[in-house]
Amino acid sequence: MDDLNSFLEPGMLVKHPDQDDWGIGQVQSNIGGKVTVNFREAGKVVIDGTRVMLFPVSEL
Repeated sequence: MDDLNSFLEPGMLVKHPDQDDWGIGQVQSNIGGKVTVNFREAGKVVIDGTRVMLFPVSEL
């Protein structure tokens, strides 16, 4: 399986495509396809980068 989020680096801001209510999250780590993100409304979540494509955002 391809890692859909291999370009993400710690500090980047992202959104989850299916969890809009989680708000914007900040990437904490990206190791071996597992992306740990700290979301404003959901807290720390580990995302399987082979199954979910996170979308980078720029804060306005």
